[in-house]
Amino acid sequence: MSLPLVLASTSIFRRELLTRLTTDFSQDSPNVDESPLVNESAPQLAARLAIAKAQALNFQYPHHLIIGSDQVASFGQQLIGKPYTHENAVQQLLSFSGQRVDFYTGLCLFNSETQQAQSCVDVFSVFFRVLTPQQIETYLLKEQPYQCAGSFKSEGLGICLFEKMQGNDPSSLIGLPLIQLVSFLQNENYHLI
Repeated sequence: MSLPLVLASTSIFRRELLTRLTTDFSQDSPNVDESPLVNESAPQLAARLAIAKAQALNFQYPHHLIIGSDQVASFGQQLIGKPYTHENAVQQLLSFSGQRVDFYTGLCLFNSETQQAQSCVDVFSVFFRVLTPQQIETYLLKEQPYQCAGSFKSEGLGICLFEKMQGNDPSSLIGLPLIQLVSFLQNENYHLI
């Protein structure tokens, strides 16, 4: 019999993604400090936080498969966070106009019974159209993506901002790489189909 699943995240986006695979899971907050370390790159930060989040629930869920995930956006060498305000979102999208932004999504599946972890970082790149200030204002007022890294929701109207997208798993852009998660779950004899 498979161990029960726990999603170590309070993200509604990750919860919605995981429900594409199964509704049979618990969800809990891992309470992990997400501050980057000195000179830590975007992929290093995403990997470290995904593992830390999964392992943070080790004692509360001692016989479970715990899913940790974290996403870090990078524009050039600069880490990009959530804008939180309209003004910050405008500035982010203006700077992204005609440019590429890379999203690194760390994933960890931690077996709290065996203390074994599987982890990876999936990269997904978004190439923005050249955007006018009016297009940015219209988009932000319609979708208000202020809690989303990069100031957009690719699963919604944000798709209009892109010239193209590049990566192996579109679900990683939303925050949980489902293709790799399925592989990790199969390695733990947890079969969805």
